[in-house]
Amino acid sequence: MKETKKTRLFFSLNGFPDQMTYQFFTLTIFGFYFAVIGIQTTYMAIGYSIWGIWNAFNDPLIGYLSDRKSFGRLGRRKFFIVISFIPLCLMMIFLFTSPLAPISEEIRFFYFLFIIMLFELIYTLFDVNVKALFPEMWPSEQERAKTNIWLRVLTVIGILSAFLIPTLIPPIIPDYNEAQLDPQGAQLTYIINGIIIAVIVFVIGVLFVLYGIKEEKITEEKMKTNPSFLKSLKIALKNRNFVLLVLANMMTWYVLTILTSIYQFYVQFVLGITDTAPAFGIFKTFFYYGFSIILAFLVAIISMPIHRKIGTKYGMRNGFIVNMIIMGFTFLFYLFFSNNLASHILAIVVSGAIGFGLSGILFYFDILMGDVIDQDEVKSKFKRSASFYGANAFIHRFSIILFIASVYFTFQYTPWSKQFEITDPTLVSLPLKLLFALGPALACFVALLLMVFYDLHGAKLKEVRNQLKV
Repeated sequence: MKETKKTRLFFSLNGFPDQMTYQFFTLTIFGFYFAVIGIQTTYMAIGYSIWGIWNAFNDPLIGYLSDRKSFGRLGRRKFFIVISFIPLCLMMIFLFTSPLAPISEEIRFFYFLFIIMLFELIYTLFDVNVKALFPEMWPSEQERAKTNIWLRVLTVIGILSAFLIPTLIPPIIPDYNEAQLDPQGAQLTYIINGIIIAVIVFVIGVLFVLYGIKEEKITEEKMKTNPSFLKSLKIALKNRNFVLLVLANMMTWYVLTILTSIYQFYVQFVLGITDTAPAFGIFKTFFYYGFSIILAFLVAIISMPIHRKIGTKYGMRNGFIVNMIIMGFTFLFYLFFSNNLASHILAIVVSGAIGFGLSGILFYFDILMGDVIDQDEVKSKFKRSASFYGANAFIHRFSIILFIASVYFTFQYTPWSKQFEITDPTLVSLPLKLLFALGPALACFVALLLMVFYDLHGAKLKEVRNQLKV
């Protein structure tokens, strides 16, 4: 029992290197290359699209390779985790070492494209294998629910750190208009924050790598029975429940990307909170943004046991659906805020309420994915966790393409159609409201519809559980 609790704790530390790095990437990458480096939205859209095509090969292939081969004492999963861990830490710095103007925009664009593709390769090597360990180390739904509480609470703490650090030490881009006046200074703050994130991820991640990984040994003969890459991908994509689940997951990641990437613009240009006009006389742009996001994730931590109770009593799939209903309606409140004291107060309250939905997004998916992988194991007699998570990574990365497409079409008739510049806030206020409120609400509704058709629950799930015990 002690060993199980110890292993559960150290395994759960993977939330820091996994989600702290990705959320920091999501938080900073769009604003940095758009507002500081000065890449226009057309180039950004092209870059994200190429990046998405790259993911079509990168993510499923890494998942397949992880399932296919074992590397001695390091096993199948730990090998890839070890070789990607330190490069992942270093990427937190290299994300922001782009050349600045007057270097041509084409060169800056190609650096942007290269660095996000390299980040994706390294992150996928780490993430897919960490995710694959979850259903393998914790085979029962009860064990997965117990571990998921630890994992998600520590993950949220890691995500909070990713937001808190650039809010305080030192604040990155305190005002996007100021970033235009001093791009070198703005870039330096990103690099400093990247170094701090890299150090934290390294220190905590080492504990996970050394003490949090327990792999079941798989014989070479059994691994050879695993189907080829294309056949493996085909099997995953023909699995109806898998496709429904990962498309719903893609929608939730779109919501998370909108929240972390666009809210800072919403604060400045809808709520009218700037460094020269702080909310309540003290909350400047990025501090207000950071406080709101941190509040949301604090509520997410508090809400985690509630989702566990809902999922245990009513089923994880039903809990997911209820979560999407609540979260979708909560985002609609952002349609009604503007530059006044009441809006400044209520926007913080609604940000806290968003935390309940964030908690559900983090809690339900991996347990539901474990059910899909278990069902596949019943049929194939082989646990192909990484192949499924690789295919999932391929699909859910399209949330970024969906994000950049919605940004592009929302702002194509505003001064932001080509570049970020000092402008009248009224020209972008309405587009920001539509993007930040209706975009996530519609995504939650689509996720809800997809999960209505997901049928691996109730009696069907019990049958899978019984067959695994045989």
